[in-house]
Amino acid sequence: MKPILLLLVATLFFSCKNNTESVTETTTVEPQEQELSLEGAWELVSYYNYENDAVSDTILSSDTNKQIKMYSTSRVMWSRYRDSDSLDWFGYGNYTIEDGRLSEVLEYGSKSMNQVIAEQNEFVFDLILEKDKFSQVELDEKGRPFYAENYVRIE
Repeated sequence: MKPILLLLVATLFFSCKNNTESVTETTTVEPQEQELSLEGAWELVSYYNYENDAVSDTILSSDTNKQIKMYSTSRVMWSRYRDSDSLDWFGYGNYTIEDGRLSEVLEYGSKSMNQVIAEQNEFVFDLILEKDKFSQVELDEKGRPFYAENYVRIE
């Protein structure tokens, strides 16, 4: 039994390699920059009013005044809930993003929104997009911001 045990220990001793080499070369993997996208679900958190190209007033959303927007690769749908409003508000259509501009072309909506769509079905905004938040900024006839909706990603 002793010779077998000695043979086993000797085999283990000689099979272990003494690695004294040091690793001097390291490989750094740069994180890939994630492409920003509107795809997902977003909740309105605030509105901005502008004066002289600066935010003059902020209105926060609440449980009695909320809005959700959902974007797929080319479609948008939004719904608004106002506790004090007896009207339903929602819209559905296509969207595109080009040169920092968000364009939503609505096909149909709630009864009250369809009245708006009958007169104007395309809505164009300056888009400020970050990973988990975005703002859609409305411009006046001189190209100055006057109103914005600010969203955070919820999914």
